[in-house]
Amino acid sequence: MEPQPCQTMDNPKPLSGFAATTLQKVRNNLAFRSKWLEVNGAMGDLGTYIPIVLALTLAKDLNLGTTLIFTAIYNILTGALYGLPMPVQPMKSIAAVAISNGSSFGIPEVMAAGICTSGALFLLGVTGLMETVYRLIPLPVVRGVQLSQGLSFAMTAVKYIRKEQDFSKSKSGGERHWVGLDGLLLALVCAVFIVVVNGAGEESRGGGSDDDGGLGGDEERPGARRRRRLRRIISSLPSAFIVFLLGVVLAIVRRPHVLKEMKIGPSPIKVVKISKHAWKEGFIKGAIPQLPLSLLNSVIAVCKLSSDLFPEKNCSVTSVSVTVGLMNLVGCWFGAMPCCHGAGGLAGQYKFGGRSGGCVALLGAAKLVLGLVLGSSLAKLLNQFPVGVLGVLLLFAGIELAMASRDMASKEESFVMLLCAAVSLVGSSAAIGFVCGIIVHLLLRLRNMTKDQSCSTTFGNQA
Repeated sequence: MEPQPCQTMDNPKPLSGFAATTLQKVRNNLAFRSKWLEVNGAMGDLGTYIPIVLALTLAKDLNLGTTLIFTAIYNILTGALYGLPMPVQPMKSIAAVAISNGSSFGIPEVMAAGICTSGALFLLGVTGLMETVYRLIPLPVVRGVQLSQGLSFAMTAVKYIRKEQDFSKSKSGGERHWVGLDGLLLALVCAVFIVVVNGAGEESRGGGSDDDGGLGGDEERPGARRRRRLRRIISSLPSAFIVFLLGVVLAIVRRPHVLKEMKIGPSPIKVVKISKHAWKEGFIKGAIPQLPLSLLNSVIAVCKLSSDLFPEKNCSVTSVSVTVGLMNLVGCWFGAMPCCHGAGGLAGQYKFGGRSGGCVALLGAAKLVLGLVLGSSLAKLLNQFPVGVLGVLLLFAGIELAMASRDMASKEESFVMLLCAAVSLVGSSAAIGFVCGIIVHLLLRLRNMTKDQSCSTTFGNQA
């Protein structure tokens, strides 16, 4: 029998099979597919994240430092678990209720709403009911929800670009000036730049088969080779990262003293005290309207979109539902903004080049550094960030999400999808559109069954 080697610092004990497999999976999930594209993709969700978090910080005194730290941890763990650019977004309905209800819906109510919503999603996940719901919902209805959310993001983005915004009151002001550090011209230039670099969002950028009409190989004309090289250089630019970096520079230029007003160090993390009244208000006003949106957009729609974009990845509704629940069942007790995943964020990060979990993990690392170094004082800088630039990022994320609904195979499916989307947009509720879509889908199925039976009876009588 051969002697076993001793465990020393130079000869550490090898990892067990499960640990080694898990570690290798995490490494694969976090590995960058392309360095600059992953960095660029990390910017794709900021058009949604920054306005909502900034609005709650200004209007409700949300602890921005704590929110940054917890959402950073969510980002890193999500990237390691799923291996795709799964976003971490604020719960939009809860944020809207908090801003519109004044002092009657404060931070304790916001956190109570987040805990109640997440508790319901967690139970649906661990009991397996979410998987059953996912299988029963027709694809046209899911596409209708995605289309409505995408168009809603796009319309909000246009509002950001065209009009002045007061995030603390969630209101639009007058028309935006054409020139200036947050002018309409700046937003249009950023939009044109992204279109030139990204085009319509081709899946392979900078290395695809570009048809320039010239000859191939050694017979290719020098001018054609130069054009091809120029296109590859342009398409490799991290457009969203450049636009966001421009916004940071302009925010400092707009108010240089903001750097002196910022404080070094993390914000204190405290447990939020939630009274019985806060639980009641949070559940009725916050959780009830948020739950259908989280169920449809943050779980079902995001899983469908991830299977479309990354068919090789296993992203089940059960795991997504459980992770959304776990995030907020921990973070909300310490004052972190209630968060979820979202199809819009996934579409935005994919649009700008995110292809791996390293994309969101990188974003999480940046949030963690900012949360630990600057804390809530970062809000002073974000308040100077050009809103029109955020609108441009949100616009392309919304369009990318809406384009996921282009795969309807028949006029009947398109009819259900468009009706669901129209009702969702006009009624400002994905839940109402979802219910209408389900009813119309069932009516059409019943109509087809009745028609088929009638045809069979007629054919039998003629025979």
